[in-house]
Amino acid sequence: MTAEAHFSATYAEARARFRAAATAAGADIQSYLNPQRGPDGGELATDVARLGPQQASRLLIAMSSTHGAEGFCGSGIQNSWLGDGAFKKLPADTAILLIHAINPYGFAWVRRVNEDNVDLNRNFLDHAKAPENPGYRELRDHICPKEWSDESEAAVKQVFQKFIDRHSRIELQAAIMNGQYWDKDGVFYGGTGPTWSRRTLAAALSPYAATARHAAFIDLHTGLGPYGVGEIMSNDFGGTPGAARVRDWFGPEATMLDDGSSTSTAVTGDTNIGVVAALPATTITGITLEYGTVPVEPMIDAVRADNWLHVHGKLDSDLGRKIKSQIRYTFYPDERKWKEMIIERAVDVLGRTMKGLTQS
Repeated sequence: MTAEAHFSATYAEARARFRAAATAAGADIQSYLNPQRGPDGGELATDVARLGPQQASRLLIAMSSTHGAEGFCGSGIQNSWLGDGAFKKLPADTAILLIHAINPYGFAWVRRVNEDNVDLNRNFLDHAKAPENPGYRELRDHICPKEWSDESEAAVKQVFQKFIDRHSRIELQAAIMNGQYWDKDGVFYGGTGPTWSRRTLAAALSPYAATARHAAFIDLHTGLGPYGVGEIMSNDFGGTPGAARVRDWFGPEATMLDDGSSTSTAVTGDTNIGVVAALPATTITGITLEYGTVPVEPMIDAVRADNWLHVHGKLDSDLGRKIKSQIRYTFYPDERKWKEMIIERAVDVLGRTMKGLTQS
């Protein structure tokens, strides 16, 4: 099967394809229904497929659509693994858990955020101890303007440049992307408590908490880094045992949170924290597999534009359609070469992850 054949044009198509491939592979499937509906009025759900024994001591977890619009890529990877028979011969005492569309709302509506405008990779923390982001407070009305036009954006970029001149470009990126916990209509919002997706992840992993002794976690993402390149990023800081295992499994190409990976800025409240919390007696080795699409600045602008559209604009307008097309491409370049690069890298990373896990 060609790489392109594994990808879907809509959330509904991706879900149907995933469930069909999981069924054909003999997987056990559990579905968690989201209370919202898709733009077509259809059902939204996170589907979890398990291959291998539930009591296995080794568990490989791969999750798609933490950021909804990135689900086109993550779902394609999961479907390729299932459809191409990657799991026909599992090692002894090993199970695979594929979590499809942990953020089904964002996937269906082609948004990075969930139904509460929450960025899930900022939500997994104790909200009573949520960090402050003074740069976002300073720039809020420019990051999330009430007007969106070429003229207004030119003025915004002047403000951003002055901030860069006083601080640095990376500090501007941090002000926008690090996350914030007070502006519910803003970008990179972490929410005020556990989201539906956070609770669903905990529920999906709870049956394995008593038996899994070693787990590998792959969170599938797009948007940062060179076009089509899949960066292996440790979900732990460089001095931790988890990061040491990532280096052991993947060698020097693996990057750490604190050594200049494509993330560039620190993120608080990511999904790996949720996996660790759900499997407290399990040794977790977690990575983010991040596929590059467009440069950082247009990626941020696409997120900002989509935020403006859903707060102030009209979806059914020329500008609305342009913005939705922009954010879709930003996180899912629907191009043959890109898809081929994605699948080739995904097969490689899966193989090395499985080898590392089974030797744990």
